[in-house]
Amino acid sequence: MNDVDFSALLCSRLCHDLISPVGAIANGLEILVDEEDEDMRGEVMKLLNHSAEVTSAKLKFFRLSFGAAGGFGEKVPLREAEDAIKGLYDAGNIELSWHSDVGGMDKNAMKVMLNMVLLAGESLFRGGSLRVEIKEQSPSISVLVTVLGDKVIFQEAIRMALLGKTTADNIEAKSAPAFLAANAANKIGSKVEYSLHNEQSFSLSLTYEER
Repeated sequence: MNDVDFSALLCSRLCHDLISPVGAIANGLEILVDEEDEDMRGEVMKLLNHSAEVTSAKLKFFRLSFGAAGGFGEKVPLREAEDAIKGLYDAGNIELSWHSDVGGMDKNAMKVMLNMVLLAGESLFRGGSLRVEIKEQSPSISVLVTVLGDKVIFQEAIRMALLGKTTADNIEAKSAPAFLAANAANKIGSKVEYSLHNEQSFSLSLTYEER
């Protein structure tokens, strides 16, 4: 698979995640055109505000996890990632727990971490808890993402892609973020590890040396 084809898959994934909140904004605006009841208009405005916030949060997250993180130097301040992750899970049924003693991360390491968080969170079909721990263990930095929920489904295709065990020809839009993360991990001389605790919990980890 060439870079253009992979970019198309990643764009398909991005559009899939954004179409729902953007569609809600379009529907809300259409309703406002003809709606005269003030109470109903107020409810629609709440929907518009919520959908706009969700769209903004997703775009901020995807800018860092899929994009080039333009505007930053070699390292990206971790507060940028923290804000993006908290925005992504702010209004859902996933309880986020964030713990870090690191000020900044290499761009590729940041990309890996964000996609680990994204894919781990998507495995929580009925919600649950998502814990992110980032520690400095000079000269290395370790990332640990742990999920716990009533119904946890981490699809095999996504897991294999994230671990770098899938060829590019087998990548689809759903597994594109995992493939991206595996390649970003390779660029920093590392790889993502997977640990299954039980049917309701697993962890993803990454350790890399700063340069």
